[in-house]
Amino acid sequence: MIDSYLSRTRIAYFSMEIALRSEMRTYSGGLGVLAGDTVRSAADLEMPMVFVTLASRQGYLRQEIDAKGQQIDHADPWEPDDWATPLPDAMAVTIEGRNVWVRPWLYEWVSPRGYKVPVIMLDTHVDENDLHDRGITHRLYGGDDAYRLKQEILLGIGGEQVLRALGFKIETYHLNEGHAALLPLALLRRGDDIEAVRRRCVFTTHTPVEAGHDRFSYEQVAHILGEFLDIDQIKALAGDDLLNMTRLALNLSSYVNGVSLRHAETTRQMFPGHRIHAVTNGVHARQWTHPAFARLFHDTAPDWDVRPEALARVIHLSDEAVWRAHEEAKGDLIALAQEAARQSLDPALPIIGFARRMTGYKRAGLLLSDWSRLMEIHHLFPFQIVMAGKAHPRDEGGKQLIHEITAQAHHARIPIAFIPNYQMDLAKIIVAGSDIWLNTPLPPLEASGTSGMKAALNGVLNFSTLDGWWLEGCEEGITGWGIGQEGSPDDHARILYDKLENTILPFYCKNRSGWIGMMKHAIAKIGPVFNTQRMMRAYASEAYLLHVKDATDQSLLTGE
Repeated sequence: MIDSYLSRTRIAYFSMEIALRSEMRTYSGGLGVLAGDTVRSAADLEMPMVFVTLASRQGYLRQEIDAKGQQIDHADPWEPDDWATPLPDAMAVTIEGRNVWVRPWLYEWVSPRGYKVPVIMLDTHVDENDLHDRGITHRLYGGDDAYRLKQEILLGIGGEQVLRALGFKIETYHLNEGHAALLPLALLRRGDDIEAVRRRCVFTTHTPVEAGHDRFSYEQVAHILGEFLDIDQIKALAGDDLLNMTRLALNLSSYVNGVSLRHAETTRQMFPGHRIHAVTNGVHARQWTHPAFARLFHDTAPDWDVRPEALARVIHLSDEAVWRAHEEAKGDLIALAQEAARQSLDPALPIIGFARRMTGYKRAGLLLSDWSRLMEIHHLFPFQIVMAGKAHPRDEGGKQLIHEITAQAHHARIPIAFIPNYQMDLAKIIVAGSDIWLNTPLPPLEASGTSGMKAALNGVLNFSTLDGWWLEGCEEGITGWGIGQEGSPDDHARILYDKLENTILPFYCKNRSGWIGMMKHAIAKIGPVFNTQRMMRAYASEAYLLHVKDATDQSLLTGE
């Protein structure tokens, strides 16, 4: 089964999480969803790629909201053999002096034109391992630092060994975030010198938050990894005090990029002396477009799903057709709010949508921070709120934020629906059915953000902090509205309330034609640019082709 991929595959993309479908709990949030959209576009463009991730049999987190409005964490198990095929070539990785066996599973993503892209999922749940080691690939981002380091050893070192055992001849390795930064060490161990390793590695960093860069003590690394490489050599590449996975990847990659123009600037400041490119993230248009809009787009631009640049033609659609599609998408969200949150919403009133990972810098509570002011605005222009998001099991601040939001939702006179257990299928409904998409991260901590891109594909207007991708996508009053053109972050709540009261909600209520015109501009201006087809072509031309020997294969760039 794997043989058909070996001769044509030259690029390997490593990511701790990849969101392929809701039933496969191999993702936690934006990083995994981006990786899943990357798989989809790689298949659409017929790129010579293989993807590597962990099986994560227990998933990341199934969120329950109890009667007190508090998040309860549960495992979210799934069975790989329901969706993937086990491969016979198991490999052993040495961890704490033991052989830990890794079994690969194959999942095949098939494009509408029939091109297949392989995804290899690594699994230590095999009889040859002791009970402790069988659980290393069970829980995504679970456990303590030692557990996390073992997972990153399996992804980077084990993943490279598995690809080699399966017969892949990889020329370029793409490390999606620092979790796979040990992979270049495996190449060094095989005899490549540092410059040769750098030429083969591409690194995308997603984290402008200092605490988000994984660090491990060298004592712990020596204990778990053993004599895989000389610790002194690793210190020269990853830092003297702690093994910084981001710094290691930076020093062992020839091409490094942030995921928006702003994020690249932030990363250059965090890691001076490194050349940091910018490839702004995108989303997979076909994946995130509501069926009603997909039908509409197909009638106007039949190739929009593989060539999202064709969405520029949407500007010529009739107002009536666009609004009918929006009403269908909004109806699905209203049904979801009733079923999942027992909250009745009015289709005639605007819905403000907010769905993000619940953590401090995302500022999910900013909209609700001045309740009296929000009630005054609601009295003038009634609106509704839909929110969703999970807090990491160890993020007590994020859990407290969820508790505060759900408490307000329970007692408020403003209809607020908090949708529990946010995941891919729910996200598709929420981003498509809202009227206004709110995003309020604290600048410059939003690396890119992609939920607003998904919303825009469905004509939902963004109202967001000017950070990440929205700095590039915002045309004030045309594609949406920005928060933060003036003043400091302390002014963001005031700006948010002022624009809601004086600009956005009156516009929705009093100028339906103008609102629909903005919806069309959002689709036609954002959709053709902020998509993973454009993103992958950028990686192909700016990063991958630096390492590809046979540049005559135009499928890498054109998908033909």
